[in-house]
Amino acid sequence: MFMYASKEWPNFTWQNDVVLPLLSEVKLHQGFLLGKMSRLGFQLQNEALLTVLTEDVTKSSEIEGENLDLQQVRSSIARRLGLKIENSVYADHDVEGVVEMMLDATQRYDAKVTEDRLKAWQAALFPSGFSGFYRIVIGGYRDDKKGPMQVVSGPIGSEKVHYQAPAAELISLEMRKLVEFINASQLDNILKAAVVHLWFVILHPFEDGNGRVARALTDLLLARSENSPLRFYSLSSQIKKNRNSYYDILERVERSSLDITEWQLWFLENLLTAIREANGLTDKILFKSKFWEKCRNFALSERQTKMLNKMLDGFHGNVTTKKWSIICKCSHDTANRDISDLIAKGILQKEGDGRSTHYIMQ
Repeated sequence: MFMYASKEWPNFTWQNDVVLPLLSEVKLHQGFLLGKMSRLGFQLQNEALLTVLTEDVTKSSEIEGENLDLQQVRSSIARRLGLKIENSVYADHDVEGVVEMMLDATQRYDAKVTEDRLKAWQAALFPSGFSGFYRIVIGGYRDDKKGPMQVVSGPIGSEKVHYQAPAAELISLEMRKLVEFINASQLDNILKAAVVHLWFVILHPFEDGNGRVARALTDLLLARSENSPLRFYSLSSQIKKNRNSYYDILERVERSSLDITEWQLWFLENLLTAIREANGLTDKILFKSKFWEKCRNFALSERQTKMLNKMLDGFHGNVTTKKWSIICKCSHDTANRDISDLIAKGILQKEGDGRSTHYIMQ
């Protein structure tokens, strides 16, 4: 019923004549992006790294239906990387755990992958020992005491089983095979990332956290493909955009033969899109840098700096006096003075009249 029941498991195959042309295109765009980012300079590279890692952590969690506080994630990453940012905040234990896993994967990409390392990643995701209201096995493989590991949907009593993972007693042996493949196989690291992602999801070795650990492993192998801890694109962000397609293809492939051409193509196509879209990140960072260079001779208040950073990072909706006063926790008059000062300095400009009045950057 599932591919792991095949006598040939886990000897994955794919059609090279179909896959390799797309792999070559991915590598070409990957090289262009890395070359472009290498010309940004150390400070701007760190800004890009912080932005991408923050997005990677938040989007990987959103795929599983968990929404992390963006500022907490950004602050935790910056603190661990030794980067100074405005308005740093303390992060909750669950945020710190996800960040710890992602940074271990991407910043120590060249360190050997071991079962203990993967178990530590999973434990970091659940610092309380609970997933929601339920106590789970952390830092160890699942035991299936509550029944077989299944991916289901629908109301209780009428569930649809999308997938049933291998029995718990097989997991230790299967994980040894996977870890050996990660460390020993000479397969190209991008193709290996696709294989390992699928292989790990099929095994579903943990009681919870499998998707996030699989994507962290993927990021580790992509970092190996670039031989760099600097991350300039987020595959998790792309997967989040295509979440339904992601689960659909996993369900199809898990029930298919060991020919995973379809999965390799899906993986490479989404990776290529993520890399292409990262060019917009470069443009955004350069604009932000030039903006603050233009403003360096102006005396700006903490409130003004905070709001300008929010606008540069993509403020949702229009910036109004009311929103300014709420976000900065100041009076309406103080917000008006802040805005009028920025207009006089040529930083903001007014648009609309009456109730539609709002402000944009010049």
